[in-house]
Amino acid sequence: MTAPARTDRGSEELIRAEEPVLAHNYHPLPVVVARAEGAWVEDVEGRRYLDMLAGYSALNFGHRHPALIEAAHRQLDRLTLTSRAFHNDRLAGFAERLAALTGTDMVLPMNTGAEAVESGIKVARKWAYDVKGVPADRATIVVAADNFHGRTTTIVSFSTDETARGGFGPFTPGFRIVPYNDLAALEAAVDETTAAVLIEPIQGEAGVLIPDDGYLAGVRELTRRKGCLFVADEIQSGLGRTGHTLAVEHESVVPDVVLLGKALGGGIVPVSAVVGSREVLGVLHPGEHGSTFGGNPLAAAVGTAVVELLETGEFQRRAAELGAVLREGLAGLVGRGVVDFRARGLWAGVDVDPALGSGREISERLMREGILVKDTHGSTIRLAPPLTVTAEELAGALGTLEKVLTS
Repeated sequence: MTAPARTDRGSEELIRAEEPVLAHNYHPLPVVVARAEGAWVEDVEGRRYLDMLAGYSALNFGHRHPALIEAAHRQLDRLTLTSRAFHNDRLAGFAERLAALTGTDMVLPMNTGAEAVESGIKVARKWAYDVKGVPADRATIVVAADNFHGRTTTIVSFSTDETARGGFGPFTPGFRIVPYNDLAALEAAVDETTAAVLIEPIQGEAGVLIPDDGYLAGVRELTRRKGCLFVADEIQSGLGRTGHTLAVEHESVVPDVVLLGKALGGGIVPVSAVVGSREVLGVLHPGEHGSTFGGNPLAAAVGTAVVELLETGEFQRRAAELGAVLREGLAGLVGRGVVDFRARGLWAGVDVDPALGSGREISERLMREGILVKDTHGSTIRLAPPLTVTAEELAGALGTLEKVLTS
């Protein structure tokens, strides 16, 4: 790692200093990270931790991946922002490479994951009016219960998480919520006003919930038959995390629209994108949607470097191969502190015996042992290490989890 940054305040003092000046919209673990490289981070006192969360997949390529840092440095010396009022010399190449990687026609570049979801909603509605012929202001979008697509006002309007919703109404109309992994309920909810079905191929925040085999293919068949769009939110599940470039590839499914984010910025800058067919994204015209920073040269340079890493297939292979190690290790803990788990590639939701503590308490115990994870609901923790993690590091993390659960 690089030389320690100079600071005159330790972890406890820095955490206390945040309290009066930062809005309390997060409840982070009590660790203050100052440096990072690869799969490892270091706090202000110099303690090292293995990062088994990877920024909720934003750090799929680890901290400060050399190719991504080099791309950012190169671009910082040339040009960072023009706005979309002008063209820049990095955007065309980024869009070409990302479209080719995902097998799509067009790219709508944005910044954050929530922006990609909001953009996908707007595009789906515009398509419904311009192409499908839904009467004005009557378009509906069908979503799944227990979803997590972000926390903007529109998105929490179709959340079933009361923590995310409570106190933020009135809510945006136009959404129908059905149970996840239930094709019959989905079919019943789709009608002539339906613009799109918006789902996560794997529900991350809900605890890494993996649908039954055939569900995604069923969603694809149903949306084609009913004449509406299939919009897949791959912001957490995409870009190598599950062993494929996109999680929908596990069922050889091609959605109309895919939402990307997190890993697309390489852990350096926020980059997101809506990618899809020309028939769908072609409904947008100048002035109807935009973003000052969307598609900026720095983001395009880093995003292109991310695509270059994925074009090799190395990280998809690593996720698949090391995913087998992760599943085997977790299987050995079932009945020994682990009640159940769900895993695909290097991504797992682990249900810990509630008698051993909440997910938060287990996360804090692991932190004290040098492993960083994050809880989700109840006694469930999520494991999503960088795709650069080694088999030895992964085995060490699983050994520490065993120690925490069985000691």
